[in-house]
Amino acid sequence: MYDRPRMEEALDVLRAELEVGRSTTTEVTTRAAWLAFTRFARQRFATALTPDSDGLLFQHGTYAFSGRPMFTVDLTRQFDISDSEGEHEHYVQVHCELRYECEPVLDALGSFDSWFFHDANGDLDEWFAAVERHLELLLARRPSEIDVYEEPV
Repeated sequence: MYDRPRMEEALDVLRAELEVGRSTTTEVTTRAAWLAFTRFARQRFATALTPDSDGLLFQHGTYAFSGRPMFTVDLTRQFDISDSEGEHEHYVQVHCELRYECEPVLDALGSFDSWFFHDANGDLDEWFAAVERHLELLLARRPSEIDVYEEPV
């Protein structure tokens, strides 16, 4: 566990993955963001060895978080933060939000979410494959907006 990056470095690691192979003149496609997130998701961080300490969340839907409705794909990594006695204190989430202008074909996808937790005996590649099926309509598109940020929850 000690040779793994600290959870506090996760946002920088995700940002670095988003820059891999990108030139200063190219915009990030959904496929590039997804591949960056999968590389980020494979990297393990110094977390407690409990089934819910390091989770991945994929969710999408049409929301108006930024003021106007947009179809949003949220690729999230969630870390459990414990106090000095090892008790759950809160979570920290690192997000890569991809937003698209609303159009009927995207709105028809509705809302969806799926979790994966490292150390819970799931198959990460199977989860990636299942998520990618939900991204098929978007992989070749360029999002209108991308927001990469961290928040406590």
